[in-house]
Amino acid sequence: MLSDLEIAQQAELKPIREIAAGLGLKETELELYGNHKAKVRLEALERFQDRPLGKYIDVTAITPTPLGEGKTVTTIGLSQALGRLGKKVITCIRQPSLGPVFGIKGGAAGGGYSQVIPMEDFNLHLTGDVHAVGLAHNLLAAFIDNSLYHGNRLGIEPHSISWPRVLDVSDRALRNVVIGLGGREDGIPRQSSFDITVASEVMAILALATDLSDLRRRLGRVVVGFDHSGKPVTAEDLKAAGAMAVLLRDAIKPNLLQTLEHTPCLVHAGPFANIAHGNSSVVADRLGIRLAEYLVTESGFGADCGAEKFFNIKCRVSGLKPDAAVVVCSVRALKMHSGKFRISPGRPLPEKLLAEDPETMLAGAENLSKHIENISLFGVPVVVAVNRFPTDFDSEIKALVDFATRAGARAACESQVWGRGGEGGRALAEAVTAAAAEKNDFRFLYPLEASIKEKIETVALKIYGAGRVEYSPLSEEKIRYYSRNGYAGLPICMAKTHLSLSHDPRLKGRPRDFALPIRDIRLAAGAGFLYPLCGEMRTMPGLPSEPAGNRVDLDDEGRVVGLF
Repeated sequence: MLSDLEIAQQAELKPIREIAAGLGLKETELELYGNHKAKVRLEALERFQDRPLGKYIDVTAITPTPLGEGKTVTTIGLSQALGRLGKKVITCIRQPSLGPVFGIKGGAAGGGYSQVIPMEDFNLHLTGDVHAVGLAHNLLAAFIDNSLYHGNRLGIEPHSISWPRVLDVSDRALRNVVIGLGGREDGIPRQSSFDITVASEVMAILALATDLSDLRRRLGRVVVGFDHSGKPVTAEDLKAAGAMAVLLRDAIKPNLLQTLEHTPCLVHAGPFANIAHGNSSVVADRLGIRLAEYLVTESGFGADCGAEKFFNIKCRVSGLKPDAAVVVCSVRALKMHSGKFRISPGRPLPEKLLAEDPETMLAGAENLSKHIENISLFGVPVVVAVNRFPTDFDSEIKALVDFATRAGARAACESQVWGRGGEGGRALAEAVTAAAAEKNDFRFLYPLEASIKEKIETVALKIYGAGRVEYSPLSEEKIRYYSRNGYAGLPICMAKTHLSLSHDPRLKGRPRDFALPIRDIRLAAGAGFLYPLCGEMRTMPGLPSEPAGNRVDLDDEGRVVGLF
């Protein structure tokens, strides 16, 4: 059996000019990066501004497991299947972080015969956007410490500084650091930290900015700490925002690639979904939805994470209304949600998990039921995609399809896009087009004018299934401060584990009536949201005992090998 990389490397790519021409883009609207990838100038969005909008489809999933649910492969496969139905389709997805690529996850371009290509370029640097984000972020960090060194004219309280450094590598040794050691000429010693680059607020800003001017304004609003009187200190105050915007002036342009079946794909931005909003860029979606009949995008992690933020945050900014959502699941992942199995990445799966057992699968399917319910709260029709694996049994697939429709899905379809490409997703594509054709009643979960606590508790009780919310003294203090200083009207971007509907990754399936702890609430003024921290959150991952990067190398001809 060929690996994902081998399948991608054997594909015949079309020149990216040809893909762009099929969308109606002019060559003058492209900035080529070789023959098979290009950036799209924002002038194209202005030219197509009055074109009718296509159908807007979001792909999400059940609560993730180490087994993988196949969300990205379904996103790409669905797009290819829509193409086979004769629809003009475009995909909009995030660019992966190099941390997971070389860490525990591997490649993120889809898989099998439903991938974005060139797969190596997609996963490795692409056009340098992530590096630009990291440089802009770290430039601001340098300006902060430079201001302290040169007399602290802004009166920054050093202990209030909340702006770390970033690096797009999983490196747990950098989570907590002391900087400025060595002597007077080496800066002011203080404790600091590193986050992974995709956790940077700058990445969230890139994903939510509507144009270059909006990007510049958002960068200026970034709060890095407070002065001795408690007043916020911003990137504008430090006179860093202009230089940051200069570093990002190319990064704001979406990247155009293609799938294995030559449907176009815009790859842009990559904010994490457990600590940020977890969706590709507003710019790419606003462009793509005017270039095609169907735009298929993807939200990070489960519907309680990326999809909730897609609806409540991204759609508020973009002004776009989704027409349908796809929830991806698999038999084996739902068996794990039954609580009867413990899975470790890299280790063989238990034989009992692979045995025919519809009852155990249905016990875990309560997790799927909650995610269907969550999407329905926004008034959006749900289609369930059952990503089939060779170890699945027909009895399990049938039981799962029946369960999903009883739980409120408009349709549930077996998907075999990994092994068969778009042809393996025809039934799914037909179900999605039917759901998207229906009139829906899309609505936000909460009004922005609701109090900070009301917004937090709406998400906690309705989306997660919590019974109550418990606030730490620090979070209560933050709520009072944000309410006094004009930040209470921002949406909420909950930061919690992606491995459970709750804050506790050990609680699988559908936990109910638990207490959700809010230990802190932080401000992302540039991105435009408050993010409550539910339990302990890691913003810098660590590498596993056997990192995926151990397998990555170059062969004798200089080709990449071992990349998933």
